[in-house]
Amino acid sequence: MDNPQNTKRQPKSLSPKLKWTIRLLFLLFLGVASFYIIKRHQQMEMRTAQGKIFGTTYMVKYISSEDLTQDIVKELDAVNASLSIFDENSTISKINQNITDTIDEHVRYVFNLATQVSQATDGAFDITVGPLVNLWGFGFKNRGNVTDAQIDSLLPLVGYKMYRIEGKSVVKDNVDMVFDCGAVAKGYGVDRVAHALQQHGVVDYMVEIGGEVVAKGHKDKGQPWVIGISTPSENAVANQEIEAKITLSNKAVATSGNYLNYYEKDGKRYAHTIDPKTGRPVQHSLLSATVIAADCATADAYATSFMVMGPEKARQVLAKHKELQAFFICDDGKGGTTTWSTDGFKKMVSQ
Repeated sequence: MDNPQNTKRQPKSLSPKLKWTIRLLFLLFLGVASFYIIKRHQQMEMRTAQGKIFGTTYMVKYISSEDLTQDIVKELDAVNASLSIFDENSTISKINQNITDTIDEHVRYVFNLATQVSQATDGAFDITVGPLVNLWGFGFKNRGNVTDAQIDSLLPLVGYKMYRIEGKSVVKDNVDMVFDCGAVAKGYGVDRVAHALQQHGVVDYMVEIGGEVVAKGHKDKGQPWVIGISTPSENAVANQEIEAKITLSNKAVATSGNYLNYYEKDGKRYAHTIDPKTGRPVQHSLLSATVIAADCATADAYATSFMVMGPEKARQVLAKHKELQAFFICDDGKGGTTTWSTDGFKKMVSQ
């Protein structure tokens, strides 16, 4: 018996009326979508939020169709309520006073990051340095009254290996330990604000807190974000003295050491930075360390670390961490300064 020939069914063609209806609906959809896109674009504008936080100032510039000031302030207040050592009701203050050992999400993140950077820098970064910071005073105002005996009595309270996170608690090896997250709080605050902006769909923004910056996308009219690094001198701010400018996008930058934080000794300038291992001010040529990283908290922590380590040891760390870029300003010992930067940093310098 012969097999019947297979025949393929031909799809029925659409009627001219149905084709016309589909085209009309498609054009109507394009028209409505274009209207809303154009309308939204017309509402987009460069907005600015600024104020004071963490004992310094902040400025946020972003392109958006809505005012996000309340969301920005909410993030900053949350970080301040968690990490501020100047607020006796903050989470970190209660931990320092042994009122509680329970941590929140901000403390957990910062403590974990601090441990990572401490390990990478052989303890140059150490958030347990609080007792020594209190001893020397802000800006080293107590420098003339600090004794070796006082330093030696506090050193047993300092060490990044002397605390750990267990579940929702922080465990201290010594109840008198005092945490100071000031070397990373600003950078972390910058990251939190950036995250809040992204949650609202913002793709072009610049967040700055006390000189720590994260930038993404562009300014209005498609111009890049250009960040200035101040010259370490007493008149740098008043005279707008800029040592270098960099083009920053999808990166964060933090600088440790500035014109306010130096003291003179034997004709040389030294940064107001405490070495956690010795309990004493560092004495090396590094006056300012600028670090570029994927996030601002990391950049902030490494910038502080490098100010403790000095230029030679800092370069050794950078050789192992290619994800970081850096720019150093050093005292040349002759009343002037010299600079050094990684190759990646040089590529970001703006003319």
